[in-house]
Amino acid sequence: MSEENSVIEPVEEATVQHEDRRRFLRGASGLAIAMTGAALATACGGGNGSPSPSPTPTPTPTPTGSPTPTPSPTPAFTDTDLINFLLNISYLQGQYFAFATTGASLSSDILTGTGTAGAATGGPAVSFADANISQFAREIAAELRAQIVFQRAFVGTANAIAQPKLDLSADAAGAFSKLAQSAGIVAAGASFNPYANDDNFLLGAFVLLDVSVTAFKAITPLISSKTLLESVVGLIAIQSYHAAMIRSLIYLKGATLRGQSDDLSDARDALDGAPDRDQGVTGDANTANVSPADVNGLAYSRTTGQALSIYYLSATTINKGGFFPDGPNGKIFTSNNAT
Repeated sequence: MSEENSVIEPVEEATVQHEDRRRFLRGASGLAIAMTGAALATACGGGNGSPSPSPTPTPTPTPTGSPTPTPSPTPAFTDTDLINFLLNISYLQGQYFAFATTGASLSSDILTGTGTAGAATGGPAVSFADANISQFAREIAAELRAQIVFQRAFVGTANAIAQPKLDLSADAAGAFSKLAQSAGIVAAGASFNPYANDDNFLLGAFVLLDVSVTAFKAITPLISSKTLLESVVGLIAIQSYHAAMIRSLIYLKGATLRGQSDDLSDARDALDGAPDRDQGVTGDANTANVSPADVNGLAYSRTTGQALSIYYLSATTINKGGFFPDGPNGKIFTSNNAT
């Protein structure tokens, strides 16, 4: 499932426009020369012996004031607001990987701040059967923690939001279970435990990391500071590495787990509105689908409202739910799946 969006202007049309423009300029130049010659002939009497007319005095132009500059529009959200929105997502991801690798929450010193502080409900550490998956998970956990520290440092102690209440549990009424039920991975009312084994852990990571890449990408045009923009692009790059790592591991696990990623993708797609963009990892007979790119080979974006629709597990416009039972902290908190 992909979003087609081509904005490439045909080369032939541009070439025709350039040729037309050159022909126009040549014709305009000839007309200007002819008019100049006629004006000179009239000024000199046209060669018929008529006396030269008295020159008409040039009127003195009336001075005009400088135009009033149009003020730049005030952005709806500041860079601090945008980073705090991303910080909510980083708390969510960081806590998932912290619980999965250690069985415990992130340290409290990087969770304080403004807004309503809340605890993260997680689960026990995953007993990884595959040592490679365990090592990948620990790498991602360390980098997500570092990203939290960086984002908090950028906005400053006085402005950084506190971690809100997060639901990363295996409870049958929890966010992971509700999404797995919607995807048909478990029966209605049944529990999905993302900490139970390697496969479930990968599916839980797939749910979170795919959404973060699209949400981080969508805010880049809204950032005012070029220095911050470069840093956010760096965050997106690492988020993309993480998501691709998880998608690759799911693909290598075989058809069953690939199919479940497709089911979760469809469940997410039912929440974030049209068009159909979300993609699982199943490709075709000859090709995998590790990178969910569009027809131009680009990652797609989700608005803040679309991302929150997935996190809240609701296609309606609300302010909390799902993975954020009491809503996120900061000024960006309303879901909206409109494109």
